[in-house]
Amino acid sequence: MTKNVGGIDRTLRILIGLALIAGAATNNIGIWGYLGVVPLATGLIGWCPPYAIFGFNTCSLKK
Repeated sequence: MTKNVGGIDRTLRILIGLALIAGAATNNIGIWGYLGVVPLATGLIGWCPPYAIFGFNTCSLKK
């Protein structure tokens, strides 16, 4: 798995994932907030399956 999620994209995914999970844990947004695990995981891992399928890459790797 080559990383395809970079910089700002990763940060936003992690923050949104944590916010959704926190909202679900405090019963503010319901059980659907636990879907925040998906953006959190892709942000932490740095790889997004749909990005890989469609050929997107937000990493700015310097070689």
